Amino acid sequence: MKPNTSKNMLKRLLILAVAIVFLLCTNVTRVFYLQVVRGEELSQKADSQQMKDTEISAMRGTIYDAEGNVLAQSATVWNVYIDPLAIDLEITDDDTEQQAASKREKSEKRRNLIVDKFSELFKYDEKEKKELLEKTKEENHYVIVEKRVENNIKEKISEFISENNLNCIGMEQTSKRYYPYGTLASSVIGFTGADDQGLNGIEAYYDEELTGTNGRVITAKDAVSNDILNDYETSVEATDGNSVVLTINQTIQYYLEKGLRETLEEYQPKGAYGIVMNCNTGAVLAMASLPDYNCNDPYALTYSKDKKEIKKIKNKEKKKEAESAAVQNQWRNFNINDTYVPGSVFKTFIASAALEENVATLNTTYTCTGGIKVDKYMMKCHYHPGHGTETFQQGLENSCNPFFITIGQKLGVHNYFKYFDAFGFTKTTGIDLPGEAQPQYYPEDQYGIVELSSASFGQTNSLTPIQVCTGLCAIANGGKLVQPYLVSSIIDSEGKTVKKTETKVLRQVISSETSATVRQMMKGVVDNGTGKNGYVAGYSVGGKTGTSTKLGESKAGEGDKYIISFAAIAPTDKPEIAMIVIVDEPNQDLGGGAICAPIAAEVIKESMGVLGIEPKYDDEEMKTLSNYAPNVVGKSIEDAKEEIGQYKLDYKIIGNGDEVIRQCPTSAGTIPNDGTIYLYTDNTKKKMTKVPDFTGLTVSEAKSLAGTNNLNIEISGNNMNSGSVVAFRQSDEKGTSVEQGTVITVTFKSTESVLD
Repeated sequence: MKPNTSKNMLKRLLILAVAIVFLLCTNVTRVFYLQVVRGEELSQKADSQQMKDTEISAMRGTIYDAEGNVLAQSATVWNVYIDPLAIDLEITDDDTEQQAASKREKSEKRRNLIVDKFSELFKYDEKEKKELLEKTKEENHYVIVEKRVENNIKEKISEFISENNLNCIGMEQTSKRYYPYGTLASSVIGFTGADDQGLNGIEAYYDEELTGTNGRVITAKDAVSNDILNDYETSVEATDGNSVVLTINQTIQYYLEKGLRETLEEYQPKGAYGIVMNCNTGAVLAMASLPDYNCNDPYALTYSKDKKEIKKIKNKEKKKEAESAAVQNQWRNFNINDTYVPGSVFKTFIASAALEENVATLNTTYTCTGGIKVDKYMMKCHYHPGHGTETFQQGLENSCNPFFITIGQKLGVHNYFKYFDAFGFTKTTGIDLPGEAQPQYYPEDQYGIVELSSASFGQTNSLTPIQVCTGLCAIANGGKLVQPYLVSSIIDSEGKTVKKTETKVLRQVISSETSATVRQMMKGVVDNGTGKNGYVAGYSVGGKTGTSTKLGESKAGEGDKYIISFAAIAPTDKPEIAMIVIVDEPNQDLGGGAICAPIAAEVIKESMGVLGIEPKYDDEEMKTLSNYAPNVVGKSIEDAKEEIGQYKLDYKIIGNGDEVIRQCPTSAGTIPNDGTIYLYTDNTKKKMTKVPDFTGLTVSEAKSLAGTNNLNIEISGNNMNSGSVVAFRQSDEKGTSVEQGTVITVTFKSTESVLD
């Protein structure tokens, strides 16, 4: 072999070796890059192509009221998704141009078929149809089209898939939150977001308990993304969340909200709020903060006043801001999230402290001249002429500011603050709701004579309503401060109780003797003082009215703005409930006795029935009671007259027969003691009459009008027959056509108003 030939051969071999080494290095580098650098990413992609991982949503726990009624519940719904890559029919290299064109045409028809059907089911407009059409063209195996689809729509989609053999549409199970009563207790219950997370109220506070653990189903897929048989499927079952049982009583909650809502519409205040507690345990029986919202649609405005004011705004940005602020406001639970100056309701705590420290007795007297000088300030009584000489009992009944200023000064700063702290007013209550506000108060070392005097009649310091109501419980229950709570028990998905709330007594604030004395003083406020509208026949009610001026919140030219309130305990001889009702900035200068006390009276009346507490009527109340009407149907006229006379009732005979064949009211209904029974003696057509408007009439005027219209009237509420006591509510609306003899319940209240 020639030398040049040999050299050329070596060169070629060297070049070949270099090329082989380069290729090997390139492959090794590529393998390293794919397996190490991008290994995890590519592994996940491979898994996503080979495996289908479906999450199974766990059901969120149910929220029950104290009687087992469902207040919040999750139900199965469906997320609908499409696989855009499976919509197009596969075009292979073996397909002719004509076959490929046919497949493209069929794919486009499938795409349009899906868009048309979904548009029909979900009422899409043209813009939404175009958006869905674009989704069907995405390079993706999984695109959500609709979330939380109800079962009736899911069934129609399943039928559509089956009829058209569309494996490109799928549905996965999830859940949706439902609130059967909508607005009932919404400020307590709260609501959930799109991801089923609690966003407010109990839903937020107990979110971890209510939230379950999702399950999974992992399924292998073939080359064209179809699921392989069950041998390749792995599943982990979902675990539903725990359920919670509230202390809320649905009936008491209903009547509290009813009274607050009527007040909201009549007096157009900024808000109306209330709490009812079992004073012995701390369980919250009812809590409402209005304006509220519908838990099923929490972003919708509910308060007509807000809607009207927002409608007047022309600027779009400002309108949007106002709507957002109004929605945020209706989510706030004023009872927990805000503080207010309690006003004269606070005098019950000053009275408790004074009696406990023996700086005053029921025989202590003071002469009110309409004001008292404190340092360089004149602090006035709400009754400017002055109450004259009054006892401690009368001082509370009259809500006399100068009297309580002197009581506070006798207590002194140290004792005042000792009880302020003991009643729980220096820290939050720890109630199981989110966002409890901190009280705003002067610490002990910052009190001077002016601050002490002002604080003694309920000004200066700001507390949350739940603090005030919890303090009232201590006055009612013998002096024990109990911690308020809303969840009585937690139940797991199998129905087993995993946690039960026990009554927690924090401390003894006052003696049982002082508690009993202050309860009797509060009873005097309802019997003789500013709280007469808190009266409930058959039950001894203790109460205290309150007014606080919202200093610095009025604009130039406006009058002072007020928060008015009424605190109540019942029955005073053996208390079961304590409550506070608050109305923020009503549009009339009326006190808590005129606006808040009637709400409390109605709630107490219903609460006593729910709690099984029998009424104890005195002789005067017995005279006004209603009784079941005697049954005289089938009796002769003479026998019917005699029996009705025994009940001290009147009668009217309709028809010319000799025997009673029908009566109104029937024996199944009640009739007031001085009522009239209408007796039909033949088949004469029912005698009808229109219900008149009793609003604003005194008791005697209402009785007279009822008689004129052949109706019976049952008196509810404040039944004092005086010019200041007038009707404000009736069971049947004016203009309603009813049978003659029908009993109409008319509720009365005193219009005497004290901004105390």
